[in-house]
Amino acid sequence: MGRNRSRRDDNQRRHLAYLAARLMAEEGVQDYGYAKQKAARQAGLADTHALPDNREVEAALREYQGLYQSENQPAELRRLREVAVKVMREFAAFRPMLVGAVLNGTANQFSEVTLQLFADDAKSLALFLVNRRHRFEQGERRVRVGDDWADVPQFFIEVDGAPVTLAVYATGDEHLAPRARPETDGPLRARLAQVEALLEP
Repeated sequence: MGRNRSRRDDNQRRHLAYLAARLMAEEGVQDYGYAKQKAARQAGLADTHALPDNREVEAALREYQGLYQSENQPAELRRLREVAVKVMREFAAFRPMLVGAVLNGTANQFSEVTLQLFADDAKSLALFLVNRRHRFEQGERRVRVGDDWADVPQFFIEVDGAPVTLAVYATGDEHLAPRARPETDGPLRARLAQVEALLEP
């Protein structure tokens, strides 16, 4: 009985990982947790104890993109990485680090470029944006920084048609800033030189 249940759970996890991956690839769902919950609802599963983990969903997403989006996803990923390089060069004074789907390679036409910046005061970034004539919106997001939670200022801009989120951490928190969600086995954060290397032929 235990072996059958284990096999059934494994099959369910794989099925849900595929459904979640399809939601992310085709509908632009960005949050792994939401994608998994929505996949479970679509599958009519009330018992979600066997939800796949983020790495399983990411693996399914890479497989899905390879099978069904191989003609456009790599080009879109490259475009977003080029935007990331452009923004990182412009904001070099804030020691930018790239995180998320554009770094780990699963970005698609729905993805945004997500950068962590570091400054003594978020107002300095706002002033920088004004001086550079960037149109921007501002908000904040509660995230874990080290052992504590903090409301991190975020600035939203658009560069070459791509949405860019700039999350501003205190200069001293550079080593504490989140290293991205645990959905990838690759690098979790990257400096400009590392992102430039991703664009090399």
